[in-house]
Amino acid sequence: MSSVRAGAPGATRECPHCRETILESAAVCPACRHYLRFDAGAEVSQALAPTPLRIEGSIRHPADGEPWEYTVVVSIRNDRDEEIAHKLIGVGAMNPNEQRTFTLTVEAVPATAKEPGKGGTRH
Repeated sequence: MSSVRAGAPGATRECPHCRETILESAAVCPACRHYLRFDAGAEVSQALAPTPLRIEGSIRHPADGEPWEYTVVVSIRNDRDEEIAHKLIGVGAMNPNEQRTFTLTVEAVPATAKEPGKGGTRH
């Protein structure tokens, strides 16, 4: 039995610190970065998680002109092009000659389910 995984692959729970929905298997909340449990090797497995997608880009407001407002939205689509998640990440404003950098990172870890009969799945 794995002491790291608590349920079926993709099972979720609420972070007790920030109340974001996270994977049940997470030892560290990816939103607030608080530790959820102190498994041996949790930091190592987190650090070694493959990152199959990482996009980073910056925008700079020109020195002249009116302030800009921006909205950051992330959506996830499945292989049938159906939207399965849509999340507003943040909003803000930029004055002339200001810059913002945005980074999108997708980490992937093997999904190892808990042994049958050792607990349920929470969706």
